[in-house]
Amino acid sequence: MNVLVFASRKGGSGKSTLAAHLAAYIHKPTRPCLLVDADPQGSLTLWQALRRTGEPPLKAGTRGIAEIVKQAKQDGTEWVLIDTPPNMSAAVTDAIRCATLVVVPTRPSVFDIDAVKERSGLGDAFEYPVSAYSQGMCARLGFAVAEELEPRVLLLDEVHEALDHEFRAIVQERARTLIGTGGVVVATGHDHPLLEQLCDRAIYLDNGTVAADGPFRDVQRAYLEDVRTGTHH
Repeated sequence: MNVLVFASRKGGSGKSTLAAHLAAYIHKPTRPCLLVDADPQGSLTLWQALRRTGEPPLKAGTRGIAEIVKQAKQDGTEWVLIDTPPNMSAAVTDAIRCATLVVVPTRPSVFDIDAVKERSGLGDAFEYPVSAYSQGMCARLGFAVAEELEPRVLLLDEVHEALDHEFRAIVQERARTLIGTGGVVVATGHDHPLLEQLCDRAIYLDNGTVAADGPFRDVQRAYLEDVRTGTHH
């Protein structure tokens, strides 16, 4: 069972709206979903009342969240979405302890959006529906959003392999800047020359098991040897 908790110290960040829309999308007879309205404002409770369908099912209350989640699991619920109050009360703490994933919505300002547009290098295409984006355009947008958040840990999941040469150089430069200021970059992929430039440590996974862990060249050598001998799964 998956438990998503929506938490933010600021009201109006979109917690309830996001929880409601996701729940409406997720809930199906073959994939039951439960909404938990732990926010005293009762936004989700009002939303469900206005829908007049009774679905997805909803439980309201700021106490006993762990018990609600436990009962949902026993009932065969696949997804539990919990909307929490905009503070750090006991209800929020209890919900987070039950969570598979905590979502912290933010409402970007006009300046944030302009900054993402500039960082992405998409130009006028920034205004297009994301559904019309190519893989490379999606990668540019995702990286621009991540960079705007000023992360201390940056995950690059083969994203560099979807980028054109120009933007790949930008990713490399900014990854090195992050590392130089004490940040961490975790990159996955098959572009060994690029990975070697980004990483000073490598982990070789074989069928879900760590087969080698150490300096990049040493791990690369072990990987290529297994590929050569046919022992890599």
